[in-house]
Amino acid sequence: MPRVVELAGGVGGAKLADGLQAVLGPDLTVIVNTGDDFVRHGLTIWPDHDTVAYTLAGLDDAERGWGLADETWHVMDALARLGEDPWFRLGDRDLATHLWRTDRLREGWRPTEVARQLQARIGVTATVLPMTDSEVRTEIGTDEGWLEFQEYFVHRHQTPEVREVRFRGVETAAPTAEVVAAIEAADLVVIGPSNPIVSIGPILAIPGLTDLLAKARRAGTPIVAVSGIVGGRALKGPADRMLTSLGREATAAGVAALLAPHLDGFALDTIDADLEPEIAHLGLRTFATDTIMSDDDARARVARETIAFAESLRRPASVPSAS
Repeated sequence: MPRVVELAGGVGGAKLADGLQAVLGPDLTVIVNTGDDFVRHGLTIWPDHDTVAYTLAGLDDAERGWGLADETWHVMDALARLGEDPWFRLGDRDLATHLWRTDRLREGWRPTEVARQLQARIGVTATVLPMTDSEVRTEIGTDEGWLEFQEYFVHRHQTPEVREVRFRGVETAAPTAEVVAAIEAADLVVIGPSNPIVSIGPILAIPGLTDLLAKARRAGTPIVAVSGIVGGRALKGPADRMLTSLGREATAAGVAALLAPHLDGFALDTIDADLEPEIAHLGLRTFATDTIMSDDDARARVARETIAFAESLRRPASVPSAS
């Protein structure tokens, strides 16, 4: 099996990661967005990491798209009775994850160490790595001012129009040694069908990360992306509205144009097959298939097809010209 690295965040990236894990097992590494992380009720919450980890462990609530299946809500209900606005809902068993993680971080553990221990304890076969051990926070610029990401995404229900996006703290962040090693060892790199602005964007903004990807490409490692925009709509979340408000096309071609500098190929849904010539004009190879991952079989199928597409793009390593 090839060693595959996926860059991911959110439900779409988690679904593809689940399919990739079904095909690759431990030969999969997911580098996950941490820009959504925040503190709530004194606890450190990692939304994208936990969505990916719970999905890979088979513990996720597939209907909601976040949190654990078969949850209870006694703590949130009690907080509401005390007058607290429980706008960010945390299930009782999910709270145990955040309590455990917060204790480990207060003891001085690196976030990557905490993530790997959590994955081992809940039964994740693949490796899930935070994009950095440094604190990076996504902030959304709106007509009301700058909003912390979860305030915009959950509390305000994504209603303020997005005028700008920034990643506070990214300038001083760095990829971890584990992230560097995973990319250097990868046979293929896949950018998942995640929001290209606020899920993939923070990962690519880490200083040195795009250099690692460029080095991998020069060494012959193909990099492909799977579109999270199908028929001009995001399957989940506000990616289509974000693209439009930021002056980009809310289409698969718009996503391809945003990510093109880092890619060799781009996979899109068959409903968008008419966009292949436009994407090919960006210098990318294209592959159209049914990208809707409605069940486990569909996730594994999309994963296998994405791997085969990426492997078809393998090329010899670049040889520096003689001076």
